Amino acid sequence: MRSYNDGCGIAHALDVAGERWALLVVRELLFGPKRFADLRVGLPGVSANILAQRLRELEQARVLVRRTLAPPAGSRVYELTEWGRELEPVLVQLGKWGLRSAELPRDAPISVDAVMLSLRARFDARAAEGVAGVYELRFGADRFRAVVADGRFELSRGVAENPVAVIESGPRELDLVVSGDKPMSALTDSGEMTVHGDKRAAERFTALFTLD
Repeated sequence: MRSYNDGCGIAHALDVAGERWALLVVRELLFGPKRFADLRVGLPGVSANILAQRLRELEQARVLVRRTLAPPAGSRVYELTEWGRELEPVLVQLGKWGLRSAELPRDAPISVDAVMLSLRARFDARAAEGVAGVYELRFGADRFRAVVADGRFELSRGVAENPVAVIESGPRELDLVVSGDKPMSALTDSGEMTVHGDKRAAERFTALFTLD
């Protein structure tokens, strides 16, 4: 790896995680550990060799660790260290900055975890005043629990208990709705999105993610 050989903390951070694909690997691990094959799904543009190289470099830098799940799974997964997880607010702010770009490619592939992180970047606490509820977001086999309360937003991987609404779609479809590019009704009418439970609550939920 090349180094900037600069005493600045920013330069050193870029030495650690500034190589192509490195921060996107971190993005894909923020909601929990993943197997190599799962990372390939979230990062379809990276070759297996480059991904393996980035994982080795991030492991050497102690940004992530490899571990083996307990039986019967026994799978080898990659997981962020505590230091690696500290990159989350950096990525949220970077995402918020990038989302404001007029050149953002709206039709490019986007992973489930990328859309989830974008919800954190877009969340508007002012719009959430008076809104409270538990929601479940489904993308195929992926499940996320979203909680809105007291102007705060919490998001974690897993099934929600007694959600007021369940939104089921592809990642791009949800991104189109929260970005305001398409109304939820257009996607539910076309069958690209399904809402179970309180549809008005689901619409209120997707309206909480705005940018100045």
